[in-house]
Amino acid sequence: MSIKGEYRDRPPVQIAVLDALVGRSEEGMTVFELRSHVDVDIDELEDALAALREDQLILVEEKGGRTVIRPADRVVPDPDDGDHERSLFDELRDRLPF
Repeated sequence: MSIKGEYRDRPPVQIAVLDALVGRSEEGMTVFELRSHVDVDIDELEDALAALREDQLILVEEKGGRTVIRPADRVVPDPDDGDHERSLFDELRDRLPF
């Protein structure tokens, strides 16, 4: 599952982080798990997480002695919404340098 379309206008690293988190929105992910899903160096990942947290698009929680990151509810598509497929426009926007 990927994030709602209105959040796809963010930098590519932030989109990749949000997509990874939405895929595991219930249990969340640690920074190490995110690094395995988002192919960037730790500095880029930290910058993306800081920006997403500042914009309140992610939640950072302590669970069982681990720091877990989850997407904010408003980022996760509603399963009853029906169409979760990405449009051709979404694909083009991701590939072209806009």
